This record gives sequence, C-alpha cells and structure tokens, in this order.
Amino acid sequence: MEIIISSNTSKPIYEQITSQIKAMIMSGELQTGDPIPSMRALAKSLHISVITVQKAYEDLQRDGFIETTVGRGSFVSAQNKDFYQEEQQRRAEEHLQSAVDIARTSGIPLEKLVELLSMFYQEED
Repeated sequence: MEIIISSNTSKPIYEQITSQIKAMIMSGELQTGDPIPSMRALAKSLHISVITVQKAYEDLQRDGFIETTVGRGSFVSAQNKDFYQEEQQRRAEEHLQSAVDIARTSGIPLEKLVELLSMFYQEED
C-alpha cells in the first residue's frame, strides 16, 4: 500500500491519508478483509507522527472503511461502497446545481454547459 504525502497542498496530512485509502478501497485495490499497516508502521514509513495516522484511521473507521481490533490490527471492513458513492454523487450534484444556477443567470446555454462538463470529465489530471 503506497501513500504519497504532498507538502504542496493545503489539505492536512491525515486527510491525504484518509482520501488515498478510501480511493484504494473504492477502486478495489484494497479488498474487504485486507490488512492495513499499523499506525506505528505507517507513521514510520511516511516519517510523520503516529497521532496524525491515528486521526486518519479514526476517520476511516467512523466512515465505515476500516475496522480495528485490539491485538489484531486494522482491516478493510465490509463497508457499504454504495453509501460512499451515493455521498459522492450528492456532493457532485451540489456543485452541478451551482453551475446550472450560474449558467442560467448568465445566459450560458445548456449545450455549452454539457460541452464543458464533458470536457472536464474526460480531462486527465
């Protein structure tokens, strides 16, 4: 499991860890029951504080992505991917609603909005 921490972002380190592990689970790279590194091991490999990793793991556990058992470690839980995808879709819908509101008040035609959305969606990062 490879986590990359960037110092060129305003996103806190624990959120970078959380989002990358969530992405690995959602993509299927990490499967239900797969072990994830101990807090100490991950902190050591990333050269960061154990407290930072603990915060990330607490968020992952709260959101249902991992389960931690004392003495056994942390594992990918049998969480509900549909719930996570639904939450992400809701977030995307909020942004799309804002874009539609701006387009309507500015006289931007629907066709142009669809063209822009298609362009952004197909764009590689």
